[in-house]
Amino acid sequence: MDFESQIKQWITNDPMRMKALDLTAQMFKELEVDDWYIAAGFVRNLVWDKLHGAAESVSDDIDVIYYCNEETSVYRDKLIELALAEMASFPWSVKNQARMHIKNQHPAYTSAKDAMSYWPELQTAIGVKLDERGDIVVESVFGLPCLFNLTVNYNPKADESVFMERVASKPWFNEYQNLSLEL
Repeated sequence: MDFESQIKQWITNDPMRMKALDLTAQMFKELEVDDWYIAAGFVRNLVWDKLHGAAESVSDDIDVIYYCNEETSVYRDKLIELALAEMASFPWSVKNQARMHIKNQHPAYTSAKDAMSYWPELQTAIGVKLDERGDIVVESVFGLPCLFNLTVNYNPKADESVFMERVASKPWFNEYQNLSLEL
């Protein structure tokens, strides 16, 4: 199975996800920011839903990440969230990764992809966006097989206690019975 093509097909056939991608692409084109993704559960949960034959789960939020050193205020993120919410009433969560290293006590990130490389679970470090032609781009820091093999793996770059807290607090193992935990 070509994992990337499969993800692109699933997203293309999902009107909500395509709308979210299109609106986000429009927003960041206006802001002249190329380094952005809709990440984490937006893709991870879609894959796990499909592999479990489950109805698509509704994500708590749509995680929009971007990288821009020029303007790193939380205020800017909130303005982007509000602008996106005016276009579609999705649960938007927007975070500029250029400042998130401070909160997470990591070395400064150099890009949105670099920021994802520090996320606690390997399977969460995945994002999608639309390129200038409107084609879906898939970015998976640790490769797609780890997402499709139905495991939850600890990222050694992350704080293990944060990983364990997330595993305990997320409903993944109740919603996806075929998942296994690998440390």
